[in-house]
Amino acid sequence: MGFKGLRSQSWWLVSAAALRGALAASVLVALYYLLPLDLGDSDTSTFVKLAFGVVVFLGLMTWQVRAITQSENPGLRALEALGLAVPLFVLVFASVYYLMSSAHASNFTAPLSRTDALYFTVTIFSTVGFGDITAQAESARLVVAAQMMLDLIVLGLGVRIILEAVQRGRARLTSDASADPASP
Repeated sequence: MGFKGLRSQSWWLVSAAALRGALAASVLVALYYLLPLDLGDSDTSTFVKLAFGVVVFLGLMTWQVRAITQSENPGLRALEALGLAVPLFVLVFASVYYLMSSAHASNFTAPLSRTDALYFTVTIFSTVGFGDITAQAESARLVVAAQMMLDLIVLGLGVRIILEAVQRGRARLTSDASADPASP
């Protein structure tokens, strides 16, 4: 296979990985809008749901890091992992904000629909914070503060862990190739 064939194969692999990541994100967003959210009326049940969502996110990230290091294409696997992990993280908080607003409209400056909750979460995640929706109640402010802290961890430590997993996967592939006497 010449350089041109290799280049088209690489383009195809990158496109397929990006498409799988986008598909995973689309499925998560669709589930966010379609699945019923249990409207508990206590802040404790909402905090438990948040903790559960964070644990699911951490479990997914642990599994993804392992999958990246074992992949034949660690960089592409990392692209797919980010397509799943970032939307999941954002949607966990959007769900919590929606539940908090539904339980007590006074938690925020305005009642939040699912779209409003998603918008609010993205403005916090991106550190834009337009100020059109703000947390009013202490419990809502605690969740927003937790999201801000976790945003920093996910963006800093999470990206670093994924990049290190890609490097370990590539190093494994290189050592496997050099140990295989049949490799060119």
